[in-house]
Amino acid sequence: MKRASLHTLGCRLNQAETAVLEARLRRDGYHVVEFGEPTDLLVVNTCSVTDEAERTCRYVIRKTLRHSPGAFVAVTGCYAQTGVQELRTIPGIDLIVGNQFKWDLPSFLPAPQAMKKQPDPEVLHTRTIDREDFTLPDYGEPDSTRALLKIQDGCNVMCSFCLIPFARGHERSRLQDDVIREAEALVAKGYREIVLTGVNVGQYRQDELDLVGLIAQLERIEGLERIRISSIEPTTITNALLDWMSSSSKLCPYLHVPLQSGDDSILSSMNRPYNAEKFTHLIQRAVAAIPHLGLGTDLMVGFPGETGEAFAHTLSLARELPFSYFHVFTYSPRPGTAATKLPDQVLIAVARERAKKLAELSRLKRLAFAERYIGSTVPVLFESGEIDGYRLGVTANFLKVGVPSNIDLTNHLQDVHITGASDRWAVGQLTAEHQTVRRVPVL
Repeated sequence: MKRASLHTLGCRLNQAETAVLEARLRRDGYHVVEFGEPTDLLVVNTCSVTDEAERTCRYVIRKTLRHSPGAFVAVTGCYAQTGVQELRTIPGIDLIVGNQFKWDLPSFLPAPQAMKKQPDPEVLHTRTIDREDFTLPDYGEPDSTRALLKIQDGCNVMCSFCLIPFARGHERSRLQDDVIREAEALVAKGYREIVLTGVNVGQYRQDELDLVGLIAQLERIEGLERIRISSIEPTTITNALLDWMSSSSKLCPYLHVPLQSGDDSILSSMNRPYNAEKFTHLIQRAVAAIPHLGLGTDLMVGFPGETGEAFAHTLSLARELPFSYFHVFTYSPRPGTAATKLPDQVLIAVARERAKKLAELSRLKRLAFAERYIGSTVPVLFESGEIDGYRLGVTANFLKVGVPSNIDLTNHLQDVHITGASDRWAVGQLTAEHQTVRRVPVL
């Protein structure tokens, strides 16, 4: 039996898509092994958001070929869509599949007995991507207790720094019945939480059904205990969504809302469709409506024209708003985007120093968020494994919690009394009535 290894770079949407490709390869008779083990086939699902993601793609291929020099290497995803010419020049790649053909990648592989390295990569690529709403050809088997569920793809917002509209095409939504079928299948396998993913999930539309309507349908699935929304654009967060989140017993009180910059001139240059005041009002409205809201954001430093004063605006807004953490990115020029033509490029050393300041503020925010819950008892859905003697899981509002325990808590929803906090996670103890638990399997 031929071995296959898959590696995902980038966002949760990519992770969800890799799970679908893995399911197809298993169905086709491949034995899937962990990335890093000897393999006959490597599939890399790539990202093109930053040049670091592209460098990592090249590293992953080189690393695999060192221990498996005969491995057939197939590259798909966003870098395969936007950087096909660069990928052609990387030694060791045998197949390049753009996003238009991603789901058909297994069909383009040679028969297992004929699989061998190619002198030049075969390329399957189109400049445009279909605009029709879609179904998925297979359902993935996530390797986390929180299952990723793709509901949307593509983006119509042309942010000046972003390649995603070129990599994934126009906005389109997954057919409602297909979403519900996969969610039911995931619950039947033992998953208790699903995470709705997409490029712009707030733009989900199926006839008269919007994101709130889809969530209402998902909440009817017996056995599904949590629904979480992944990153969502601020302009798509409606009052109806906030109202539903505030009253729902299943929709997690959690929002990850990209800010990018706290300076209006930079937001304008980024072509972001809001200013700092509108963003602030949205967050204030969300926090007022939803008790115990967990709130994350994305921040970018070093965008062209970002002066010291502009960065100070970002730092100030990030400090004032009740975020529980940030993801901090350093701007990197993406060929073909409008931002590459902007004047006043920021020195990389300056950008990195600004990123360090925001990362430190994020660390303090994580600590403060965890400290808020000392003395409280909260339900925690545990992941597999342990770190430094702690079993780790997350609350509905995305507080990470560690419990010192020799009990396997994988996929168990467990009450935990919070006794302490760090900038990594809150520390707690299993409540007395639940010291002995039974693992709920993910099949």
